[in-house]
Amino acid sequence: MAAPSNEVLSWTSQDPRESQLFNAWGVVYRFATVVAPSGQSTTTLWRAVRANKEDRVAKLEWASNGGLGRAVIGKNTVPMSDLVRPDPRYPGARIFNAPDGLTYRWRQTHGSADVVLEDSAGNIVAVFRPTRPTRYQLGDVYGELHFLRNAGAATIMHPPIMDTVTVTAMLYRFCQAFGL
Repeated sequence: MAAPSNEVLSWTSQDPRESQLFNAWGVVYRFATVVAPSGQSTTTLWRAVRANKEDRVAKLEWASNGGLGRAVIGKNTVPMSDLVRPDPRYPGARIFNAPDGLTYRWRQTHGSADVVLEDSAGNIVAVFRPTRPTRYQLGDVYGELHFLRNAGAATIMHPPIMDTVTVTAMLYRFCQAFGL
């Protein structure tokens, strides 16, 4: 049985700070980064709510040296480092606490380029799969973000959790790309 198309989002750009995630419906999430005259970079994550209407999901204020700064997700402000804490049990893995109060872990899979997101029970609930660059009308796609709708507690597609997963996937990609 084929998975519904809204569970797989194609991800444009090698730099996740300036990218779009889209499916057959269109752009679902958009990261847009601006640099202020002071040199401060801020990335905003937008979620499409309907055609020509977006809601701001998160604002990521980068440190002055280009490293991790602080994230404003909804009404909560947290250090970005809290969203990609190294997991001492798994080299290269990153953990975060989601709005449901549970701890989730991004980690590289053995023998594959896939990066999986596990819930606190060890269920795989999402996957980031790097792809060969493929040209689309919306831009070159470098990966896919898969949401496994019925895995674990089956809450991965709920907006606050899906939004947090998207933010942490972007931060995980950023940390991997820049060796943080």
